Amino acid sequence: MIIAGLMSGTSADGIDVAICEVRGQPSQLSADIISGATYPYSRDLRERILRSCDPNQSCAPAIANLHVELAEVFADCVLRQLGLAGMAADSVDLVASHGQTIWHNALPTGEVSASLQIGEAAVIAERTGITTMSNFRARDIAAGGQGAPLSSYVDWLLLRHPNRWRAIQNIGGMGNVTFLPPLSDNVAAPVAFDTGPGNALLDMAVAQLTDGAQTYDRDGKLAGQGRLDEEWLDELLAHPYYQRAYPKTTGRETFGSAAAKELVEVALARGLAAKDIIATLTALTASNIADAYQRFAPAPIAEVVLGGGGRRNPVIVRMLRQLLQPAAILTHEDIGMDSDFKEALVFAVLAHETWHGRPATLPALTGAKRASLLGQITPGDNYADLLRRAWRA
Repeated sequence: MIIAGLMSGTSADGIDVAICEVRGQPSQLSADIISGATYPYSRDLRERILRSCDPNQSCAPAIANLHVELAEVFADCVLRQLGLAGMAADSVDLVASHGQTIWHNALPTGEVSASLQIGEAAVIAERTGITTMSNFRARDIAAGGQGAPLSSYVDWLLLRHPNRWRAIQNIGGMGNVTFLPPLSDNVAAPVAFDTGPGNALLDMAVAQLTDGAQTYDRDGKLAGQGRLDEEWLDELLAHPYYQRAYPKTTGRETFGSAAAKELVEVALARGLAAKDIIATLTALTASNIADAYQRFAPAPIAEVVLGGGGRRNPVIVRMLRQLLQPAAILTHEDIGMDSDFKEALVFAVLAHETWHGRPATLPALTGAKRASLLGQITPGDNYADLLRRAWRA
């Protein structure tokens, strides 16, 4: 099937579009990216998304309007990408839209009661004519799971090493890891959870400390010039989230704009300069990842495969090399996958599995009582043809 995967992460910096071809079924499933690009949000749109994630600033009318407006943007990005690839909309079978996470309600007990991703699928299907799948997290949560990290199932299908334990480490707004047993191991189960804040606290602190002139620490320059406050870092690592056993997920509800603002205020009161604050928050990202490996990795990890925007921060990467040795630190490109569009590919694969009536989770990954069919189907102009082809198959 040809599937357009759409991903907008917790950093809310833009939309990744990947036109993918997905073939076969587990354990012979394969997936390739035909064409991909990232479409940045305008500054105004990003600010409105972030306000909608903040319970002190959000309101129902703003979220409802954004739900439709984002869908218009998603649909436009799909059509633009098809144009760049020289493909017609009727050559695509499905659109798989993750949507934009506004709220992921993790309770103090560690259970997740709800998760809201916006971007109205009806608008996407109407504008593109393509049958659209969306709202992938809800069914896993209904089955008692965390609704995340959903990428871990695709890691399990596509990224296991023949004879080594691998960690697939995403560093987006939040960090998440999948510990994968080797293909030669028919007994061990994978483990997956959110490690904690990835770039979210860091990016928001940079924006606050530069009065919006910078939205992230490009190439880790600020962190590289700063001095690490080890005492403050130890205090930050005492956050109860890190000690909580998996399965677990987190988001801006815990490590968002309010938390970043408070941390900057605390750091300034400690007498830290801006570059020292960024250096310490950068160390927090690397350290919470290393701490998670030490606490929860089920076996010695031979390879760590980095993805997400954090892989481009040389300070984070250097720290991880030190903290996770002797594990080899790789990127998705090193194992034949495009890091930039991996998560968009993930949702294309999840949509493929749902269309074929196959669960796209493992209970071991999300903590659900059972594996579920994920997502909701909104018919497009091609829906009847898809049904006819499925019936013939």
